[in-house]
Amino acid sequence: MIVLSPSNIERIDQIFVLTKHWLMGYVPAVAQPLTSAILSVLPVLIAFPAIFAVTTLLERKGLGRIQNRYGPNRTGPWGVLQPMADGVKSLTKEDIVPATADRWVHFFAPVVMVIAAFLAYSVLPIGRNMVVVNLSSGVLFFFAIGALVEVAIFMAGWSSRSKYSLLGAMRAIAQMVSYETPLVLAGLVAVMATGSLSTVSIVEAQAQYSHYLPNWFVFTPWGFAGFVLFMIAATAESNRSPFDLPEGESEIIAGYFIEYSGFKFALFFLAEYLGMFATSGIAITLFLGGWSAPFSFLTWVPSYLWFFLKLLAITCGFIWIRGTLPRLRMDQLMHFAWKFMLPMTLLNIFAAAAWKFFPVGILRWLGCAVFLAVAFVLLTRGLKKRGDVSVRQYRFAD
Repeated sequence: MIVLSPSNIERIDQIFVLTKHWLMGYVPAVAQPLTSAILSVLPVLIAFPAIFAVTTLLERKGLGRIQNRYGPNRTGPWGVLQPMADGVKSLTKEDIVPATADRWVHFFAPVVMVIAAFLAYSVLPIGRNMVVVNLSSGVLFFFAIGALVEVAIFMAGWSSRSKYSLLGAMRAIAQMVSYETPLVLAGLVAVMATGSLSTVSIVEAQAQYSHYLPNWFVFTPWGFAGFVLFMIAATAESNRSPFDLPEGESEIIAGYFIEYSGFKFALFFLAEYLGMFATSGIAITLFLGGWSAPFSFLTWVPSYLWFFLKLLAITCGFIWIRGTLPRLRMDQLMHFAWKFMLPMTLLNIFAAAAWKFFPVGILRWLGCAVFLAVAFVLLTRGLKKRGDVSVRQYRFAD
């Protein structure tokens, strides 16, 4: 019978860290730096592609329920082997490259996109003492490495030598650049609150408890507004519905990867989901306390489980939104980014700055909440009066 003493809880929480140190004891000193790097990176390379496979099944099943239809139910019991079947199909499907394409750039575009997605995980603290690289500027590194995605998209559109793929790439880059600005500004408030760009320091600042409740930034007015704005921008950055214009299946083109097939297309698909997980992971780090428990009496649960449970909740939210909201038009998408998201993130920065100068107490909370609520109402009414935003109406086709 295992007794959950503090030492046993610590061992369970640090089981992967302790296993790594145990394995390093059998490695010669000259090979330890390389071995340590491999043992740190390998779990990430295994865990998140596995989560990708599970998520594709969960999403197709969930969308089937939302839309009152069957999801995959033919491959394996209840369709659980569908991700494996999709993987085999992608590996065996013919790889077609246009005759006029730049073959090297065409080949490396999906590779660069997957590498960029994996590099983003290197600064995410998945659990206590579980981060690949503890950079003092981890948040800056995360957002900087995201620029590689735009480069990969341009490589894919340009190298295909197709006007449709190039137009799709330009549209995708315009969307991602437009929403990357509010994405960074929305996450900046967490950096301001902690005074550090280190993802580990940001999580540790939220891993404290007051009356059994955590000090997560999402429980502050500026933190809640920042989290909502961040997730909206993250949805657009991940090309998820209702911002999935770069790959609109109902339009004349399929986006920047129209000339891709087989395993290369699967790499784009993989990179999109890995990017969604990475962006969700940085949102968890900045606003939801990272690996910390939601209540002080639940700290006995391993820290990495809390991280993945939060990731599961956000992923389910992405699926729910995809099955609920229709796609926006391109002009609506760009107007929303520059005329609403950008001003609100800037105003939220002012609210976070004012929070530091207010005396501790209910007055500080109410002052910031009222400021953001008034700013939201005035901004939306001003945009509606100018005709930049309007209430969407849906009706059945005649």
